[in-house]
Amino acid sequence: MNDEVQISKTERKRRASRMHQLGRSLTELNAMQLATIPASLKLQAAIQDYQRFPSNEAKRRQLQFIGKLVRDEDTEGMELALARLDGTSAFAQYEFHQLEIWRDRLIEEPGSLTEYLREHPTIDRQVLRHRIAHVHRAKNDQQRRTSARALFRFLREAQDGAPPTYA
Repeated sequence: MNDEVQISKTERKRRASRMHQLGRSLTELNAMQLATIPASLKLQAAIQDYQRFPSNEAKRRQLQFIGKLVRDEDTEGMELALARLDGTSAFAQYEFHQLEIWRDRLIEEPGSLTEYLREHPTIDRQVLRHRIAHVHRAKNDQQRRTSARALFRFLREAQDGAPPTYA
């Protein structure tokens, strides 16, 4: 008897399309984001090659190769990591909400700065204090919202480990 389950041609095409789409999503990541994806070194190198190819035809062929490499990977782990980066996973939404709470607390409660710095010792303290002060110095609601968004962006970048933007 045949122990293997027969997979229909349609199902094989669906799976191949899903792997191709996953590979395409991986090629859209920057180097820092790509480092957070659980992928083999061979796949990461193929993605980096894809990103530096100028020719559309070369990119097309490389994308097919990436799709082939993805088949041998832990696709569930990659999809979870991508969902976290996209902000679509429950954990990413939780993190986002926690950052909103911290932003509001840092603006409204002066004592919360000490608590935040104790929990996040690697953050640039001077820039954080500057961002908070900028919110308090805002002259109108528009400037206050803009400053609060800049504070939130700074907190998110510090959490993700990305180099912060000081603009």
